[in-house]
Amino acid sequence: MKKNILLVVVLFGTSHLLYAQGQTQFSGWLATFNTFKTGKKTSIHNDIQLRSADELKHVQTFLFRVGLNYQVRKNMTATAGYAFIDNRRTIAAVTGYAPEHRIWEQFVISHKIKKAMIAHRFRLEQRFISRSVVSGNELKNDGHVYANRFRYFMRSVLPLHKGGGTFVKGPFAALQNEVFVNIGNKANVNGEFFDQNRLYIAGGYRLSPKLDLEAGYMNQYINGRSSAFTNNHIVQLASYIRL
Repeated sequence: MKKNILLVVVLFGTSHLLYAQGQTQFSGWLATFNTFKTGKKTSIHNDIQLRSADELKHVQTFLFRVGLNYQVRKNMTATAGYAFIDNRRTIAAVTGYAPEHRIWEQFVISHKIKKAMIAHRFRLEQRFISRSVVSGNELKNDGHVYANRFRYFMRSVLPLHKGGGTFVKGPFAALQNEVFVNIGNKANVNGEFFDQNRLYIAGGYRLSPKLDLEAGYMNQYINGRSSAFTNNHIVQLASYIRL
């Protein structure tokens, strides 16, 4: 049953490639995902990301996310937190950065299928998106609009070392997919239920139980307004730190 679920998620993530036609981009992402233990059942989550524009021309997006984790069970973790996102925008040939503030909640369930470690993440986001206007030849913020979004993320990590037991060091392969849907105030974003999909395949190396390094390819399909969309080919470099 669990294998079937994984297959469905992967097929969903790749199905749009069969008919996708629209704007195509190539970009690079740098990311660090961090967990800092603060107690027997509590920890702090943090991730920081830099995302480039098409053809690596400049930094398009800066993201900072922080949250408080609570371990409900050994394989279940609940988190609530805040995120700040700065997006580069151009209006009437004037360029600047437009901030977005998010409150978010998530629940993660993890399990194993033989050697593969599987994680399912369910995330809700309350988004406060800046409304940008041009004033005095500068891009300025004129209030914000509000939208709700739901994200389902599934990630599988397969150790490539021989033998069983706890995976503490060695190479691994990773496969993940994340689906984004708008569940409220969608007129303030793309006007559609479906927002975007991110399919990712990577290879990495676990240097210790506290540190993973990873490099991979991501296909990001973004559903825009009026049936416009973007197919973004991304090279991502990432670290995973657990302290």
